Amino acid sequence: MTPSAFPADPSARPIPTHPTPPTPAPSTPVHSTPAAPFRTTRRYAVLPQLAGKAFLPVGFLARLPLAMLTVGALTLATATSGSYAFGGLAAGGVGLGSAAGAPLFGLLADKAGQRRALLAAAAANSAAVGLLLTAALQQDRGAAGRALVLGLAVLAGATSPQVGSLARVRWMALTHDRTTGAPDARQLEAALSYESTADELTFVLGPALVGLLASVAAPWLPLALAALLTATLVTAFALHPTHAAVPPARSSAAPAAVRAVSRAVAVPVLAMVCMGTFFGSVQTGLIAFAGSLGVADLAGLFYAVMGVSSAVAALSVAYWPERFSVRRRWLAAAALMSAGGFALSLPSALWPMLVLLFAAGIPVGPMMVTVFRIGGAVAPEGKLGTVMTALASGIVAGTAIGSAAAGAAAQSAGYHQSFLVAAAAAAGLLLLGAAAGRQRARGAGGRPVNRR
Repeated sequence: MTPSAFPADPSARPIPTHPTPPTPAPSTPVHSTPAAPFRTTRRYAVLPQLAGKAFLPVGFLARLPLAMLTVGALTLATATSGSYAFGGLAAGGVGLGSAAGAPLFGLLADKAGQRRALLAAAAANSAAVGLLLTAALQQDRGAAGRALVLGLAVLAGATSPQVGSLARVRWMALTHDRTTGAPDARQLEAALSYESTADELTFVLGPALVGLLASVAAPWLPLALAALLTATLVTAFALHPTHAAVPPARSSAAPAAVRAVSRAVAVPVLAMVCMGTFFGSVQTGLIAFAGSLGVADLAGLFYAVMGVSSAVAALSVAYWPERFSVRRRWLAAAALMSAGGFALSLPSALWPMLVLLFAAGIPVGPMMVTVFRIGGAVAPEGKLGTVMTALASGIVAGTAIGSAAAGAAAQSAGYHQSFLVAAAAAAGLLLLGAAAGRQRARGAGGRPVNRR
């Protein structure tokens, strides 16, 4: 059968990368006992039972440094150089490094195990951020000094520990039912919904924390705190007992099988590029919109409105009926995102824009949950960490594309046109979903397959 981004039933097949994990010590909550029946009222209460009470706060806080890094580099480089353009280049360097380094980090985690990969990344990233901080504070505005800062910004991005991606990999193992050989669909849905909400909240809180620390203390403090949090919290995440649920891959699928499934993996990766383009264009459009009102510094707070509704909607996915399949979810969310992007191009006043931002964020969280679930379902054996980090890289790359395209549109035609870039990106998501559905509708020899 031709591989597809929409598996016939993601909940009815084993997670391909996770052999049955070794049984941990009795004191470890990971897989210690079979999960209790998953009642509707306990959709999220089961998560601490699966992973232990410490996992949720540690995993949430450990991803905060990554959310602080880009804006922290922008703030510091701008403050020390006196140039917004150079600050933007430093932030772009972080994004470029992260987009290139994340899949390599995921590959290392698959091959060497999450604990080793995370410990190495925590040490390397803390050192890289420290060097970036030192170089920026030297205030060498010559070509060599600026090149050094930009190079260290790329290095800081490339060594960033991808905590959110590896947390999803752990949940896919923790929700694996050893008696049936398949994941518990509802538990997995709740875990991925929680992870998308955690991502949304940290990427709202991270820039806000950077702005607060830079304004009340010093522009170097956010990056110093990010390095400290990486050294401590990422290390704590690396050593948490749940890492044992995802042992290093011991074997690989046949090359032909990997190539076949990789074609299906390309669909969710491209979807994440579209998602990132949506994010980048909305962010840039909001900067231009806020500037037109004379409150450019508040653009981040405007964007947080969309982040809040997206996070809440992501949590709701765990309660959606099973008959609302991943394909239907994808198509519905993408259509609503496209409509939301177009609607954002209409307001000229603050309050209508805030209302539309809240509405536009509602389909975003569910779309993220859906794409990550599909990516996990079609990942080749032993490559789940690589796929999850590739999805994260797609968002970073797309954000850069969206920011550049929307910035050009705003410069030439005003902020209204910036949001049309977001609408087009969401339309691309819709086309991807439709194309993947048509691909799935035909098996080998053109036979129809289950459309669920």
